[in-house]
Amino acid sequence: MDKKEFAVRSFQESDEPAVTRLWQVCFPGDPPRNRPAEVIRRKSQVQPELFLVGLCDAQLVATAIGGYDGYRGWVYHVATDPAYRRLGFGKQIMTEIERRLRAMGCPKLNLQVRASNTEVVDFYRSLGYSQEERVSMGKLLTGDAD
Repeated sequence: MDKKEFAVRSFQESDEPAVTRLWQVCFPGDPPRNRPAEVIRRKSQVQPELFLVGLCDAQLVATAIGGYDGYRGWVYHVATDPAYRRLGFGKQIMTEIERRLRAMGCPKLNLQVRASNTEVVDFYRSLGYSQEERVSMGKLLTGDAD
């Protein structure tokens, strides 16, 4: 593939169909609470400037969602279209989410990866992330199953 132009910007309402398609490809079998329309609706109401999309030649090929609660930041739904992987786009969108969080005063960024997703673990390690000794716990606040 020839060198492609890649740009990162905040999500726009018109991006929803492309984001939905990307997430369906990248996150098959996601639990009901992660339905794209619901994730998009919720994120659009809270820190929408931390909902990023990556465009390659005007085509939406990547996403990242960040959040900051004043204590630490989190990143979610980092996705790159499989046809555009290994071109540096994932690194570029992560660099921008980190830049925006740092500008908000965020001192530490956390993320979670499914243990079975070893390729993604290696990707984050290449960006300087390390595995921490923690127990990840969660509690559903809705009736959606996990």
